[in-house]
Amino acid sequence: MKKYFTFLFTTLILSYSTISIADEGMWIPMLLGQLNEEEMMAMGMKITAEDIYSINHSSLKDAVVIFGRGCTAEIISDQGLLLTNHHCGFGIIQRHSSLEHDYLKDGFWAANQAEELPSPGLTCTQLVRMEDVTNQVLDGVEENMSEADRNKIINENIDKIKEEAVEGTHYEAIVKPFFYGNQYFLFVNEIFKDIRLVGAPPSNIGKFGGDTDNWMWPRHTGDFSVFRIYVNEDNEPAPFADGNVPFKPKTSMKISLKGAEKDDFTFVFGYPGSTQEYVTSYAIEMITDVINPIRISMRSDALDIIGAAMNNDDLIRLQYAAKQAGIANGWKKWIGENRGIKKLNAIEKKKIFEAEFTEWAKSTPERMEKYGGLIPGFESIYSALEPLKYSESYLIESGFRSDFVRFASSCRNLVNLSETKTPDKAKVKDELERLQGNVPGYFKNYNPEVDKKLFVALISEYYDKTVNDGGPKPDIFNLINKKYKGDVLKYADDVYKNSMFASEEELTAFLSKYKSSGYKKIEKDPAYALAMSLRDYYFNFLRDGINKYETELDSMMRIYMKAQLEMQPDKRFYPDANFTLRVTYGKVDDYYPRDAVHYKHYTTLSGIIEKEDPAIYDYVVEDKLKELYASKDYGRYADKDGMVHICFTGSNHTSGGNSGSPVLNADGHLIGINFDRNWEGTMSDLMYDPDMCRNISIDIRYCLFIIDKFAGATHLIEEMTIVE
Repeated sequence: MKKYFTFLFTTLILSYSTISIADEGMWIPMLLGQLNEEEMMAMGMKITAEDIYSINHSSLKDAVVIFGRGCTAEIISDQGLLLTNHHCGFGIIQRHSSLEHDYLKDGFWAANQAEELPSPGLTCTQLVRMEDVTNQVLDGVEENMSEADRNKIINENIDKIKEEAVEGTHYEAIVKPFFYGNQYFLFVNEIFKDIRLVGAPPSNIGKFGGDTDNWMWPRHTGDFSVFRIYVNEDNEPAPFADGNVPFKPKTSMKISLKGAEKDDFTFVFGYPGSTQEYVTSYAIEMITDVINPIRISMRSDALDIIGAAMNNDDLIRLQYAAKQAGIANGWKKWIGENRGIKKLNAIEKKKIFEAEFTEWAKSTPERMEKYGGLIPGFESIYSALEPLKYSESYLIESGFRSDFVRFASSCRNLVNLSETKTPDKAKVKDELERLQGNVPGYFKNYNPEVDKKLFVALISEYYDKTVNDGGPKPDIFNLINKKYKGDVLKYADDVYKNSMFASEEELTAFLSKYKSSGYKKIEKDPAYALAMSLRDYYFNFLRDGINKYETELDSMMRIYMKAQLEMQPDKRFYPDANFTLRVTYGKVDDYYPRDAVHYKHYTTLSGIIEKEDPAIYDYVVEDKLKELYASKDYGRYADKDGMVHICFTGSNHTSGGNSGSPVLNADGHLIGINFDRNWEGTMSDLMYDPDMCRNISIDIRYCLFIIDKFAGATHLIEEMTIVE
């Protein structure tokens, strides 16, 4: 088996090394020297792979962090100053906002470090080192053993690797599979827990164009926000404390004012979230024909309801801003993804490859035995999985879209702890305190009328589409059918009227006087009963089947991935994104989205003025910005054409998670912050097209222009190392 894994690793390296499409790929930083450096330099890069990733000296990797749970950020000063996207910091900005201090609408800029705002719960994760641990993880694994035995050995090995990797340190470790479990890497991380908001432009800059322009090009969005990492006096991570000081990083990024010209080499250094480049046609069919249509339809309804409410009430606008942005982001992405898959004829291309694969597998008895049953097996499993994913998609997008239902569901642990014969008083107390701590935040961003309209609209669609399909469904549907004759509105009227989860006063009073016997009142609450009905339906009828089929698919994909590597030794394979640090590289580039249409690679401040529409919130232009434009007071941030450039496009392969990632030039200097992809290229998570896929970034000069000339936060500029 040792020979087998050595052979497999060699196969992976050889497949990495074969030259193919330069712009495609999400590459492992520690392997750049042997796999990518030569090509990157041929494309124009002037630094070395060691300058990007090194464990022997400071490198650019030491200035890149995971921001929160799903974005990237970069360190831009020796005092721990961070840049990320406005939409990545949106929830934090919203949390600090009120009608009296509307930082979403007006922006926020701390005049000094004492005014920077703590952000409880926000973390930044920095990679200390990574290591290929494939042989250690697979030690003891035999090729023909059962999946259960295989996973048991792998998990035991991983636990041992992680424990040894961080022993005697304050670091944390994680081991992740690559190529569907054909390769494994260890990541040792340092996690910072005191992150403070430093500055954010008003939403009319940070979110200019709103959902209309989201996933679109041309783009004129100043999508950035500024934070700072704080640490203890030993420069180590620590919880928030008044005595904490700004972090002193090993390195910080230099910022270039040279701009981005067409065909300039660029690379993006960040944490792409998830891609599925090597799945079968059956997987793409399920995503685009079953799952995405449900998501799109349900979220369209939700956005209509939330949008109408936000437009008529400033408080609701604040309460639902982050929720609306999150719902809309996926909604529009999936619309573009489906269009791109259709335009690219991706499913048919996958089927052609699968036919070729089948012929290749049949060519020898050994291959036929190992790989011959894969494609029919995939077809069979996806056929069984599809109706379960259909039901799961409706359940997720309808039942648990309501804050009311989700908060009621969060009481389940308290009920479970309380209903035992001898409740553990300490655990009950801890859980009770957790819930009490969450109540103010829940009601701060909760509007009963909006929540009820959402619930009625989404549950109605779920009910109408599934009530007569003959399959199992939530018990609550039987109640709606029998007692309310299928009228979801009447049912909702009763639930929202009679539940304590609709009243902050009632819920707070109940929790403040809670005793273990109080779990019975929770169980009788109609909102809790609703939440448990939905939850029980998932666990009793969906989860086991979905887990069973997805486990089988994981096992088959590992074999299918290995087979693809063997079948195409001259193709460049890169591992799918899995929210680990990657480098993607390409060039600043324009594109042709459709016949007779050509998009330049950049936009300018003139475009913002041209788009202005005071009647539409997303296209309101700040007075100060108009004044700066009229007087051409651009400072040192204008391009050589005399205009401030706003955004630019490049052929870097990015995904969710790359939001906030630094975009660097040939010298390794920061020239932009990645924040989006073009709508025509959103299918790149499933299939990449170099002609259509473009990443969209804010020009760093516009970011600095807003900080300096618009906000007057020149003290932040003085922290940075700027290359003229």
